[in-house]
Amino acid sequence: MSTTDSTFTPALVVIDMQYDFVYGSLAVPGGSTIIDTINSLLKCPFAIKLASKDFHPADHISFAKTHDKPVLSKIIIYPPGKPLNNRPLEQVLWPVHCVANTPGFEFVEGLDREALDYTVHKGTDPGIETYSAFRDPWHLANTSLHGILESHGVTDVFVVGVAGDFCVKWTALDAVNLGYKTWVVRDAVKSVSDAGTEWEEMKNKGVRITNSDEVKKLVTG
Repeated sequence: MSTTDSTFTPALVVIDMQYDFVYGSLAVPGGSTIIDTINSLLKCPFAIKLASKDFHPADHISFAKTHDKPVLSKIIIYPPGKPLNNRPLEQVLWPVHCVANTPGFEFVEGLDREALDYTVHKGTDPGIETYSAFRDPWHLANTSLHGILESHGVTDVFVVGVAGDFCVKWTALDAVNLGYKTWVVRDAVKSVSDAGTEWEEMKNKGVRITNSDEVKKLVTG
């Protein structure tokens, strides 16, 4: 498959390559080691190249400090404005991270941000956690990502970044559910846990797992 195939319109989606996720308060192990690989993909002729950024208010629901609880403890959250028995979800509580317009929110140094066509903000509502770059877990509110991809006629979404077991995974699963052929580039992803269960979960739900060399062949033809 290549760009000569009229049914193939690829997009590169870079997930959360921000200072706090690479070097800061919620650093993903090995996050800095994938910057060069991501930059090499950003040089490829994707139809469109986008990045997501967590854009949290200072009192975001995912912060342990907001609840005066220990980091990595868990709470149950509910969709705002809905009955308390309506799709409750378990929420891990994280260190304060990626607060809007702070240094930790910025793209990590070394990422080729000039190659990006769009940046999508997520996690902007203080009462809703949003791992996926497409929408919140209850599908109450969408980011701009799906609309941008649709407007460019994208057929295939290639996902890279951090963290593989959280925001990368949920973005990829939503991409499949929204009808995109979805690929996660394994050597351009790092995860919080080393358990690796996210890869089998994604494959079982229709995500294709690939590597950067194969992606370059696909996209450049």
